[in-house]
Amino acid sequence: MKTILSIDGGGIKGIIPGMVLVELEERLKQRTGNAEAHIADYFDFFAGTSTGGILTCLLLCPSKDDPKKPRFTAKQALDLYIANGAKIFETKGIKKVFADIGWVTERYDAEFLEKILLQYFEDVKLSELIKPCIITAYNIELRKAHIFRQKTAKSRGIHRDFYVRDVCRATSAAPTYFSVAEIYSLAGVRYPLLDGGIFATNPSLSAFVEIKREPEQEFEPNDIHILSLGTGVSKQSYDSDELRDTKALFVVPALLDMMMGAATETSHFYMKQIFSYLGIPDHYVRIEPMNLQSVQERMDAASPKNIQKLMALADRMISQRHQVLDVIVDNLIKLKINRDLDAEGKAITRRLAR
Repeated sequence: MKTILSIDGGGIKGIIPGMVLVELEERLKQRTGNAEAHIADYFDFFAGTSTGGILTCLLLCPSKDDPKKPRFTAKQALDLYIANGAKIFETKGIKKVFADIGWVTERYDAEFLEKILLQYFEDVKLSELIKPCIITAYNIELRKAHIFRQKTAKSRGIHRDFYVRDVCRATSAAPTYFSVAEIYSLAGVRYPLLDGGIFATNPSLSAFVEIKREPEQEFEPNDIHILSLGTGVSKQSYDSDELRDTKALFVVPALLDMMMGAATETSHFYMKQIFSYLGIPDHYVRIEPMNLQSVQERMDAASPKNIQKLMALADRMISQRHQVLDVIVDNLIKLKINRDLDAEGKAITRRLAR
């Protein structure tokens, strides 16, 4: 049995899945009577891209007191965005002037983001995250997807291990917003990486493929349950004449928006088709707002006012999907009980075999 949590990219719109995670964690605590329940306890595998990659790492970051337990609650993960979003997406002085007229290659300095990531993750390594996960990025020199795998980091050692703060910096290096992330493995190998949203804004399909390729375990389709959290369906349209007449430097953000939106929609479409074909359409559930008209939907729209609007939008969506969230929580609890019983039975069998 595998339960998978997949979290999309979307910059400051990570507040939306962040609030869903807070709601799920609170309901799990209430339903189980366990005040120490965490999201990480109820999923076997995680996948994240960009802002979703940061949320994933926050959920799986090990506690200093017990490396098998998470350091942060879902609320503390959300607070990273609420408390720091405006400063992460802040441009000052002459760079702001140049960014506004398209004379710089990236709009924001990553220094503050890197400072926050260091503050939250310190020297925690990818291999130390408490559950298997994948975080997406893109290698600009090799021209190929780069998948950070927690299991590979554990099995291959320093050659495939990284500091989590560097993983988060790489997965969130959105073109035109932040510079390329030049990070190094613990073995000292250099990786020039961009945001994983280039190919997997919605990483649920990547997660599904990852689970199916695990050599040590075989799963029947019925064993896999995926919860996919999005950052909102964009309805923004672009005028072809306007784009044609606009200088190239100003067209890039629009093209990036369309490219990442298309990647999200494609992954969602294929996941729905795959699970429908397998006869288990209810094993893939996606939650995201279907309309972003009440907010500024740019991934860098991190003004205090827009952050409040994003929170209000997420709150309305949670209220509207109340029954769906109840079903998800009930299923997560039931599946965890079944997994625990199965693991206990296997442990007894191994002891008797000795």
